[in-house]
Order: sequence, then C-alpha cells, then structure tokens
Amino acid sequence: MAVPRFEPCISLPLEPSVLEDVVPKAKDWALMHGAAMRSKTNFNPDSLQFAPFVLIPSVFPRKEFEKAVAIQEVLNELVHKVAHDRDFLVENLKSVIEVDEFTNKLFKIYETVYSEGITQNLSLGLLRSDYLLHCAADCAIKQVEINSIASSFGGISSHLGTLHSYVLAELGAGEKLKNLPPNSALEGLCGGMLEAWKLYGQEKAVILFIVEDVTYNICDQRFHEFKIREMAPKVKVIRKTLTEMSAQAKLGQHKELLVNGMEIAVVYFRSGYEPSQYNSSDDWDARLLIERSRAIKCPTIYYHLAGTKKVQQALAHPGALERFLNDADKVESVRDIFTGLYALEFNESGEKAVEMAMSNPDNYVLKPQREGGGNNVYGQQVKEVLEGMRNSQERTAWILMERIKPPVQKSYMIRPGTANSEGQKLVPVDVVSELGIFGAVIGDANKIISNKQVGHMLRTKISTADEGGVAAGLGALDSPYLID
Repeated sequence: MAVPRFEPCISLPLEPSVLEDVVPKAKDWALMHGAAMRSKTNFNPDSLQFAPFVLIPSVFPRKEFEKAVAIQEVLNELVHKVAHDRDFLVENLKSVIEVDEFTNKLFKIYETVYSEGITQNLSLGLLRSDYLLHCAADCAIKQVEINSIASSFGGISSHLGTLHSYVLAELGAGEKLKNLPPNSALEGLCGGMLEAWKLYGQEKAVILFIVEDVTYNICDQRFHEFKIREMAPKVKVIRKTLTEMSAQAKLGQHKELLVNGMEIAVVYFRSGYEPSQYNSSDDWDARLLIERSRAIKCPTIYYHLAGTKKVQQALAHPGALERFLNDADKVESVRDIFTGLYALEFNESGEKAVEMAMSNPDNYVLKPQREGGGNNVYGQQVKEVLEGMRNSQERTAWILMERIKPPVQKSYMIRPGTANSEGQKLVPVDVVSELGIFGAVIGDANKIISNKQVGHMLRTKISTADEGGVAAGLGALDSPYLID
C-alpha cells in the first residue's frame, strides 16, 4: 500500500527570496524565546544554539488530536493504578529482571522500599503519551509508548505554537492561525509539581530536580524552574545530580529528605532513566535514599517500573485493561489506540511472535526496556538481532511492536549549522510527526486526588529516519496544524 500523503498547510516550495527572509527570523525567534539547547559537539555552558525545528507547523487531523487529548486522563488513571499493583508488576517483570541488569537494579530498589514499608504514600506522575498516525482504511492515532520518567519538552513546546504563529503571519497566512491549538504544557506540568508541594505541607520545603552530569536540554528544564517561581514566588527549586545527592543528601529523624540542610518536598527526575546516568553504586544508593524518604517523587520507583515497555506490552493482553479500568468505554478507548504488542517469552505465543518478526521484519520494531531514544531496532536488523538472541534468555527483556505506518508530508527542517546558512540550499523534505500528550496525576494506592491533561508537543523527523528524539539528535520540534 502506498504511503498516504498530507498536503502541507502552506504551498511548498517557498521562493528562495522568501526563505532568505523568514528562516533567519525564525532562527532568531527560537533563540530569543528559549527554543534552544546546548551544543553536544561544541559544548559551552555559556552558549546556546536553537533546537532543531520545523519551519511550518505540520498537518494533523483535528479529530485524532482531540481523541488523544480526551484519553489522557484515562491513561493517567491506568498508569497510576498499574504502578500501585504490586502483583501485576512482579508477574510481568519477573523474566525481564533475570536478564536486564538495569531493570533488575530498579526492581531491587522497589523490593527494598516495599519490604521496609512505603514512607510517602503520595505519588506524582507527569506523563507523556506518544502517538503516530497509522493509516489503513483511514488515519488513526496509535500509541508508540507512554513515558513515566523525565517526560521532556513540555517547556520548549509551549513556545513552538507561538513561533509558528509568527512564521505563518510572516508568510502572509494569518488566517491560518486559528488552526494552531493553544498549549499550556509548561504551566500544567509545573502546576502538578506545585500541587504536590502543597500536599507535602511544609512551606519552607523546596522542589529538587535530579539532573544529568551535563545538561544539553537546559532551556526545557530551566523553563520549569522559572515557571514554578513565577507561579509560586515562595517556592525554591534546586538542581542536583545523583552523584551530588550521594554526597550531600541524608534522611532526617522522620525520613524527611535533607540536602545541605534544606528539606525536599518534591523530587522531579530529569535523569536516572538509563544506565549511563548512574556513575557508580553511590548513585544507585542515592536513588534508594530518595525512594526511602518522605519526599513526593516524580516518579516513584513503581511509577518508573510501570512505564517500562514490558509492562506496556502486558497491558495489551486480553483482560489486562479490565483489571484497572472498570468502565467498558474507557477500556475500549484505550484498546483502540494500541497497536500489536507481543512478548518474546519461551512459550508458544513468544515463538509465534519471533517467527512473525523474522518473516516480515519491516513490519515490526524491537524495543528494549529503555527511555531516551536511539534504542529500538528496525527493518532487517530486527531479523538479525532476533537470530542472535533466539535461544538466549535475553530476548525476554525485549518486546515486539507492530510497526506503525504514518502519513508523510513535506516541510523544511531547520537545524543549527545547516538550513540556508553558508549558501546551502534549503529544500522541502518528506517528514512524519509524532504527537505527545502530557498528563499530571497525583494520588496514593487508594485514591486519585488530581488527574489532568495538561498540554502537548509534536516532534517531526525525516520520513526515512527510524527514530525521532530531539534530545537524541534525531528529530525536530514542531506544533500541530489541525485539519478537518
């Protein structure tokens, strides 16, 4: 079947003289409004370059956008309930922890705090559910994954719609601005942290961001810090790496988390989701210390585990959703966004999944238990990787997902150091877009106190690229232009 194609919101290509005028303006707008990152190739903490972005907003069906927005609160509820279901987590992660060292270490922390007794019953989830459009008879959203830790780009994405409003106006298309949906992701995510801070109940306590040793995506993180101070001037945010926490953090008499004498109300993880972010056993000890504390965690260790690919795959099993959602309409709405997800266990269904993937590798994606982009396996490599681990227990740590076939459209990708600079010609390229919807949920094992959909982001990649993570250097920031 031919790949479906959407017509862009502006007729392309643009005249060279128009590009020469609007591209430098758009780059400067991005830089001056914080749609920027630190360079990975020429890192300097005192300088920024604009984050890769798409010049004009990408077309997205309004009906499917609204569906994704509407279902987010159901997904928040689902992840919250999964995170608090010990039997479900243990049963579905038991094969993974035997062969995946990273998930095993996370699980050991979970087992430790569970056996000791959970100190802080409240959890804060700042989630992002990611979708691609899958086009068969028509185009409908299908969930790629749900992120339960370090769900990024809520800050920068809140500014992308305004950038695109500016660009469209510059191109004489001001009448199109009504099709750019408002985006309050930054305010909503920070509102979730502040709600958790209030529930902690200690006015002098601070919010702690756990960050990487070197932060490239600095603007997105700082936007959250600055917005918190703007929304609640009394609330202080501090930043620490796990390594710094191992040296500076301790528990107080009532298990309050203390860092250099400051009591921590909320811990927001922007790091700690992949093995390279733990430098030593001291960093793992710091993660355990945080988990043992009274601070409200975003995420808790069990929320982190609930976001693993294996758990997401387990939710696609017949009857799994009904375990957590007692409303048939909610179950059906979630099932509708799932694509085929398969375990690779050593049983009849696991062998069948391996055979399917090896027979038609282009129709599947292999996913490990990792966040952060750049980890999945595509195309003929699916067959090669499966052949290499077919008889190894290692395969049980991966899941198999049917490959989503999204529509293609033309656009201009604007990247630092390229894109109409130094005489290079800028041409429209085929791109595909991935929609992310943000959610904020707070509660304990028995009750959800707050549950909200708070905003969106759009990432766009060249259609021939398998992955599209902006922070990983594979995609570009975008915003949706809604069509009926």
